[in-house]
Amino acid sequence: MSISSLLPDTNALAFGLPIIPLLVDIFWGVLGLTIVLVFHGSGINHINMRFERLTNINLKACQYNRVFLHFYASFIFIALIHITEIVIWSTYIVKLHLVQDPIAALLFVGSCYTTVGFISDILPVGWKSLAFFIAFTGLFSLAWTTSVMIGMTNTYKAAWNLKYGQDEFSDS
Repeated sequence: MSISSLLPDTNALAFGLPIIPLLVDIFWGVLGLTIVLVFHGSGINHINMRFERLTNINLKACQYNRVFLHFYASFIFIALIHITEIVIWSTYIVKLHLVQDPIAALLFVGSCYTTVGFISDILPVGWKSLAFFIAFTGLFSLAWTTSVMIGMTNTYKAAWNLKYGQDEFSDS
């Protein structure tokens, strides 16, 4: 059984039978969303746990500059995770033969993932809702990243205050 036999018949939409192609589209969208969110969770949790482990050691040893280094390195790795997720989605829609040009796929997915919407929808009829799943993945991933980064920022601030002799709870 080839993958093309599992893809929805885009002509069925024209004949008033949209439910089966829509269900197939939803299946592939949920599958892609699951793949990307599992990747995101694994990657960001690994980075966060590593950051916490190393910065706790650095804080106890009064190595504040190392905390700052881990903070910025973690942000770079998190950005690379997001870029990789865009590449995963791009590869996914190319492998499903929905878009032939990998660069067009990358731009489209990046536009959807960031929810900026600067690229027109290039998906074929019957696959338009896949853009929603890409955007939904981006929203969840970016929110998850934001929560992790807030925790990291608190550790950074604590190291900064300890390095410069300020009370950790002062506003200045």
